[in-house]
Amino acid sequence: MINSQRKNIYFLLFLAVFTSCKTVNKDTKINEKKPNIILFMVDDMGWQDTSVPFWKQKTAFNSRYHTPNMERLASQGMKFTQAYATPVCTPTRVSLISGMNAARHKVTNWTFKRDISMVTPPKGLKMPLWNLNGAQPTDTVPRSVHITPLPQLLKNNGYETIHVGKAHFGAIGTPSADPKMLGFNVNIGGHAAGQPGSYYGTDDFRNLNSQTTIWDVPGLEKYHGKDIFLTEALTKEAIIAMDNAIAIDKPFYLYMSHYAVHTPIQGDSRFEQKYIDQGLHPTEAKYASLLEGMDKSLGDLMDHLEDKGIAENTIILFMSDNGGLSAVARGGEKHTHNKPLSSGKGSVHEGGIREPMLVKWPGITKENSISNDFVIIEDFFPTILELAKIDGYKTVQTIDGKSFTPILKGEKQDNTNRSLIWHYPNNWGPTGPGIGATSTIRKGDWKLIYYHLDSSFELFNITADIGETTNLASKEGEKLHALANELSTYLRSVDAQMPTNTNTNELVPLPDNEFVLKSYIK
Repeated sequence: MINSQRKNIYFLLFLAVFTSCKTVNKDTKINEKKPNIILFMVDDMGWQDTSVPFWKQKTAFNSRYHTPNMERLASQGMKFTQAYATPVCTPTRVSLISGMNAARHKVTNWTFKRDISMVTPPKGLKMPLWNLNGAQPTDTVPRSVHITPLPQLLKNNGYETIHVGKAHFGAIGTPSADPKMLGFNVNIGGHAAGQPGSYYGTDDFRNLNSQTTIWDVPGLEKYHGKDIFLTEALTKEAIIAMDNAIAIDKPFYLYMSHYAVHTPIQGDSRFEQKYIDQGLHPTEAKYASLLEGMDKSLGDLMDHLEDKGIAENTIILFMSDNGGLSAVARGGEKHTHNKPLSSGKGSVHEGGIREPMLVKWPGITKENSISNDFVIIEDFFPTILELAKIDGYKTVQTIDGKSFTPILKGEKQDNTNRSLIWHYPNNWGPTGPGIGATSTIRKGDWKLIYYHLDSSFELFNITADIGETTNLASKEGEKLHALANELSTYLRSVDAQMPTNTNTNELVPLPDNEFVLKSYIK
């Protein structure tokens, strides 16, 4: 009897230990499960193009626009008030996919046709031989930067990698014109072009007034002739692609890269009338409808994640590729569409580079939180890989980005020790504040801009003067000198390209040149 009782006790103990081990193993497996990741990228969306205030106070633009799903995402995650991209699209997208600063990767303007610069040089400058063919997964394409692409690393580590919308990584006829060559399993609508021919399915997403087809959005033939807006069609396809990944039980990386709100500024009929009724300029009513259509896409994706029961294992990052368009094509006064920020797309003033950024990391990032820490577009590369629990990876390129996962976990960073660099030795086309061939550094409160055409400076205290209204270059010689030295040291370290002054036929000097600084240092 005693032996029988002992056997029963031993059996119960064994069962308890075995069950406990099974539970630990099961929990460990759950904990090791890789999260789904959505990077929701908007094209040409300004810091003020939303009902979410990213400044210390709500502005008139925040009251104009209606983006309830951005509000929803902000309430579920972290809002970044000082997140930066580059002034124009392709340099940002190459920095994102490579982790490199634009001064290093040298794709310093927008790309399209192979071996052809799409913008003529400005009077007085000759552009350097920049990488006008974009980023490439090979070293066989001249005038390009060879990279190990972010989606390829994710794919190599078990992710279903999905590209939806605008690509604009490389020129027509090069490998990276096709996102699949950069590591995406799926490509929906992405090619070399940086804008759609049309947002209208009734136009087959092409410009009916043009003889060329190079702007046509590819792969959406099933929507041709239908009354559907491009933003909606891309969202539907993204949901199908996510479902396919779920069906094969793979974590997914969805790069939801909308063409909106890039030109052509065409109205989304689902939302346009209410902005007309508010009395907005007709172009601005169309623009506002583009924004709200984009926001609905965000909401549709978030709803689908909840419907599928995977919202708690899906990280969402929201970002724009450059500041809001303001120099051309908008209604109303130029260079005012991003106020209180100065200027807009194409400019290194805050209106051209400061972006609306949101991140939701369920269970980790504090809900409805705010970070004032500096973040720049190349930071997304190491961050996304860390979020995907991928380490020990190797790349052919040097990574400049710094992971912001510590910020997402609630750790405050020290902006006084972080320097952000922009280098744009090119010509965008339009003119306006901060637009031109420039090199720029932001450190702490201060921002120094060096203009290549005439070797002049602008120095702003961004914390005190967010609108960049007062140039302190002639008054703060010591600060200017320190920033010019640091900027020049970095540019030399990455062999940054400088344009040639056509009057002297010599390279534009770096900002720490003694003759350049002489009139500013007293």
